[in-house]
Amino acid sequence: MPKQFDIFNHPFLGRGFRPFFFLGAAYSFIMIFIWGSVYAGLISPPSFLLDNSMLWHAHEMLYGYTIAIIAGFLLTAVANWTGSAPARQAHLFALCLIWISGRIVVNFDMGLPNWLIYIVACAFIPSIAITLSIPLLKSWNKRNFVFLAILSCLSALQISFFILESKSALYVAIMMVMIMISLIGGRIIPAFTVAALRQRGEKLFQTPQPKLDVAALLSLIVTAICLVFAPQSIFLSAAAFISAIIHIIRLSRYHSLKALIDPMLWILHAGFVWLIIGLILLGLSGLGVLPVYLVIHAFTAGAIGSMTIGMIVRVALGHTGRSLIATKTTLIIFSLMQVMAVIRVFGPIILPDLSTYWIISSAGLWSICFALYLVIYTPVLASARPDGRAA
Repeated sequence: MPKQFDIFNHPFLGRGFRPFFFLGAAYSFIMIFIWGSVYAGLISPPSFLLDNSMLWHAHEMLYGYTIAIIAGFLLTAVANWTGSAPARQAHLFALCLIWISGRIVVNFDMGLPNWLIYIVACAFIPSIAITLSIPLLKSWNKRNFVFLAILSCLSALQISFFILESKSALYVAIMMVMIMISLIGGRIIPAFTVAALRQRGEKLFQTPQPKLDVAALLSLIVTAICLVFAPQSIFLSAAAFISAIIHIIRLSRYHSLKALIDPMLWILHAGFVWLIIGLILLGLSGLGVLPVYLVIHAFTAGAIGSMTIGMIVRVALGHTGRSLIATKTTLIIFSLMQVMAVIRVFGPIILPDLSTYWIISSAGLWSICFALYLVIYTPVLASARPDGRAA
């Protein structure tokens, strides 16, 4: 193979989780560091496309960071689900360039017309969906077609957001990610927990609950609909509270208390708990007790933050042939993520006069978490497997 193409054979481009976990973590660190500085009044937001700095922050953390992590996870998982070859090398490199291009056009003014910026910014999710659909359709893996539907919804919502610059599109997109967390969490949390605890000598088993799993997804869809069409109403409250109850029942069968002995487990349970907390707070917002913009961070900082940091550590270790053991630094990352979420969610609710300090503090803690992740796990993501197997 010619030398100029050797880069494509580097382990970093061997599996989707490698580049996208790195890019997502690095972008998250940069964006939240900038956002904290913006909120502190130290700098002006660098965005030219979205004049509203709040919308810029929300869009980039959702469609920049979160989607990058989702892409890395799904590109890796679909190969296992279907037994097909993973997206890698030049294909994976092209997907990374599409994601990077989207970040560039949103954050830097290059004199491009808005219609072209929107096309570039919105191109990544369809590219990922097409990449995933090929092996899923070839193997007729119907169980996971749902992820194609979720990605399609996220793509449509992103287009809607750019056209309307409406918070509602972002709120529904966040609920789509909650559906993904509920769906994936319902599969992996009990499976990982039981497997790990059985290795410790515990005689535990998973409890199949397919009807509750479906009910959970339907309840989140209804909640998302109410959030748009019936905010601050009894309908939103009822939907959110019912969904919270369903998720509590599901979680009660996941052996969460026993999982507290292992950070690699409890961080995932914590993400699921934050989903429930978010639903409860959203129910209160429907009653007029709390504004939506305050409670939404239980979903983002809490559920997305905990679940993504837990998965990008677990997958980075497990899929590179390393032991699933949390080091002291990893424990610090997981713990700081929880402190960050508590501060971001409950600080402005309990002491609203200090909201600026809560937001700046939580931004600092988030940045520390991802700075530590990059220091510890970039070498893992960029190096060959120690067992000599394919990347």
